[in-house]
Amino acid sequence: MTVCSLFASIFRLIRVVLQRSTLQCPPQRSPTRAKSEMPTLTPQEMKKALVQAGFLIFRTQGDDVILAERVRENLIMDSGVRLRAGSPLVVRVVLRAQRGDFPSEDEGRLFERVGRLAEPAEAHGFAEVERHVAPVADPGDPLRTLDTFYEITLAKEAEGIESALEGVRIAMGLEKLVSVKGA
Repeated sequence: MTVCSLFASIFRLIRVVLQRSTLQCPPQRSPTRAKSEMPTLTPQEMKKALVQAGFLIFRTQGDDVILAERVRENLIMDSGVRLRAGSPLVVRVVLRAQRGDFPSEDEGRLFERVGRLAEPAEAHGFAEVERHVAPVADPGDPLRTLDTFYEITLAKEAEGIESALEGVRIAMGLEKLVSVKGA
C-alpha cells in the first residue's frame, strides 16, 4: 500500500464517520443562533429600500449606507445619518458643535450644547453611543487645524426595514449642527 492510497483510505473513513455522526445527531439550534440566522438585508437591498422611500444616498461604506441631503439643486452632502446592515438594523446620526462658532467655550460646554441638540432624538428612542472630538486639518498644511468638531453619535436599533425607515425619517429631520443663533 502506498502513502497516497493510505491517505485516501483514511479520508474515506473520516468522511463516513462524519456522515454517520451528522445523520444520527442533528445540530441543536440555540435561540441566539436562530436569531442570528434571520435573513439580514445587504447594503444594496437597504439602498434600494431607502431610494424607494424617497431618500438620497451619499455612498456605501462597508455595511453602512450613508444618506445624503441636498444642499443645492446640484450639490448633495453627507447628512450625518447612516443605516447599518445587520440583525438588528441600526440607524446612526452624528450631531455636532463647531469650536469656531463658540471660541471661548471649553470642551464640556460644547458637548452640553450638542447634548441639548440630541434631546428630540432621545425622545424617539435614540441613545448616545459615542463622543468624539474631530479636528479639521488644513488640506494645504496638515499640521494646521482649521476648526474642531465636538460630536455625539446617537443610535437606534430597528428590527425590520420599516422601523429602520421610520428611524431614518426621524434622524433626517433633526437639527444636526448647533446653531450660533440658538446660543
